[in-house]
Amino acid sequence: MSDAFNSECPAREVLEHITSRWGMLILAALGEGPRRFSELHATIGGISEKMLSQTLRTLVRDGLVTRTVEPATPPRVSYELTPLGRGLTTSLEQFLSWIRKHTIDVVTAQRRHDKQHG
Repeated sequence: MSDAFNSECPAREVLEHITSRWGMLILAALGEGPRRFSELHATIGGISEKMLSQTLRTLVRDGLVTRTVEPATPPRVSYELTPLGRGLTTSLEQFLSWIRKHTIDVVTAQRRHDKQHG
C-alpha cells in the first residue's frame, strides 16, 4: 500500500498527475466516453494543445488512459479510459459534484475573508 504522505513514495507522483488541473479535467471528460484530441481540446476550455498532449501522454503512461490510432488518412487518434481509469473517475465524479454544489459557498467565504482582511 502506498503512502502519499511520504515524500519518497511513488504515490506522490500519481497524486500529482491525477489532481493537476488538466489531469482531472481530461479524466472527467473521458468519463463520458472515448474522445478524439480535437474533441478534448474543444471541451476543456483554456488548455493549450501542447498541455493537452503532454497531459494525455502522462495519463497514458500511468495506465489511466489508452490511445488508439485508427488507420486512415490522416490517422484518427482517440483516447479513452482504461478499466483503472474508469475506477478512478467514479471517485472523481463525486469530487467534481461536490465542487459544483459548493462553489458558491467557497466564493462567498473568499469574498468575506478578503473583505475582512483586505
